[in-house]
Amino acid sequence: MTDGRDVEDLLRSLAPQVLGLLARRQGDFDACEDAVQEALIAAARHWPLHGIPENPRGWLLRTATRRRVDQVRGDTARRRREERVAREPAPAAGPEGDDTLALLFMCCHPALTPASAIALTLRAVGGLTTAEIAAAYLVPEATMAQRISRAKQRLKASSVAFEVPRPGAPDWPSRLGSVLRVLYLVFNEGYAVSAGPVLHRADLSGEAIRLARQLHRALPAEGEVAGLLALMLLTEARRPARTGPHGELVPLAEQDRARWNRRLIREGTGLLAGTFSRGAGVGEYRLQAAVAAVHDSAARAEDTDWPQIHGLYELLEHVAGSPLVTLNRAVALAMTDGPVPALELLDRLDAEGRGPLAGHHRVHAVRAHLLELAGEPIQALHHYRLAAALTASTPEQRYLTTKAAHLHGVSHPPAD
Repeated sequence: MTDGRDVEDLLRSLAPQVLGLLARRQGDFDACEDAVQEALIAAARHWPLHGIPENPRGWLLRTATRRRVDQVRGDTARRRREERVAREPAPAAGPEGDDTLALLFMCCHPALTPASAIALTLRAVGGLTTAEIAAAYLVPEATMAQRISRAKQRLKASSVAFEVPRPGAPDWPSRLGSVLRVLYLVFNEGYAVSAGPVLHRADLSGEAIRLARQLHRALPAEGEVAGLLALMLLTEARRPARTGPHGELVPLAEQDRARWNRRLIREGTGLLAGTFSRGAGVGEYRLQAAVAAVHDSAARAEDTDWPQIHGLYELLEHVAGSPLVTLNRAVALAMTDGPVPALELLDRLDAEGRGPLAGHHRVHAVRAHLLELAGEPIQALHHYRLAAALTASTPEQRYLTTKAAHLHGVSHPPAD
């Protein structure tokens, strides 16, 4: 008997390699993905009882190839293809990393929407089931299955080549940017779940880190790849201190920094230093990682170098400006120059229009925090309540409601 968890972990790591090899040989991503899924099911049933084979990757590839042959055999119009596939020997070990990387680039193709790319990446490269992905994003399994199916149909219609784009090619920056963006979004959803009863999903953030490590090993000279991995590690290092004993949210300033993962911090800062030492310039992920590194280097909240953080956000606005970056800069500005100029910056953001942030709970939460610092408890109370009503995260809602209740007591003290 073999431990089921060991089998599950092994299958999750082998799935993208086997799918990559099969898809590279045959080109029909959708059909190959189905064949690999059947091989994984067979392995999940067989290996715990009979042991993991000596060459588990080869076992999966042979099984998936047989399943693919069976699929072809069922279609009389493709008998010639069946004979060709049946004659081909199973490929040797081959370049695993190249195929996994090609699979990642395919799943993150710019032709797909971010939501579809995330779902397809987690399914095909991350090895998560459709049910697991649906649970992570709080949608019905049938809805997620349709999303993944549409993504595969779009890839098939666009005739995406199963290959890693060539660095230096005209479309290289956009292709790499799409991959980095998908991994960034997956990590963020795992680190700070947007909806539901839990604050974080360690499986999602862990999967994003695993894939970012693979990408960095394959592309060690890409500064933004190293920057994204550094950002993930430096942020993930704080996760053990983000929740209290009952799962409640603990803000950064109140976290027990002894619980931060120092190994991840050392690894993240080392990666970040390496990108800057090579004179690689700056990019949005490296700058965000630099902000995270400044936070992680402070032994106490009051030791945080807020002027440096504010300067980094100013630079980030020039490199990859967005309303969210400006919102973060407002918090740093309040810590350096006080809440009044920070509130003025928020007012300008409101006047210019916030796009995706319009009506977002975080805007109200930041404004409430700044108003509280400015000594305006009644106005702060109003915005804390608005933020609590708008968030879909139960831990965030409880935190914001608690802040509002505290301010209510301050602004409406009990009568003697």
